[in-house]
Amino acid sequence: MAKLLLDTHTFLWFLSGDARLTKKQKEALLDPDNTLFMSIASFWEMTIKLSLGKLSCMGGMKELAKNATALGVTIEPISAETLFVLEELVQLHKDPFDRIIIATAINKGYAIVTGDDGIKQYSIPTV
Repeated sequence: MAKLLLDTHTFLWFLSGDARLTKKQKEALLDPDNTLFMSIASFWEMTIKLSLGKLSCMGGMKELAKNATALGVTIEPISAETLFVLEELVQLHKDPFDRIIIATAINKGYAIVTGDDGIKQYSIPTV
């Protein structure tokens, strides 16, 4: 049983059936023994990308939220404790959304399901 924090792209790849999602990642997401989380920062990022036309989804954020619920995802807020971790986080990765995801994983003890090599630079478990 693992507590897994989905990176934004991992969630989108899963929904679209993208071949970049590895077999191991897909199995981890579908394993009923795992608990799935997403940072509210991922939903913020998707909202921005939808509004800029960099992401398309019929039904927009309501549909994406519905899909997250169907997958059994719990939305993780950005807590003060996560911000304390973020403040001290080494600047290996510059993307602010990914940095919040990394800080959340560190703060909560989650593994991150990601294909992002920038995230994998940190000493945190990944799938």
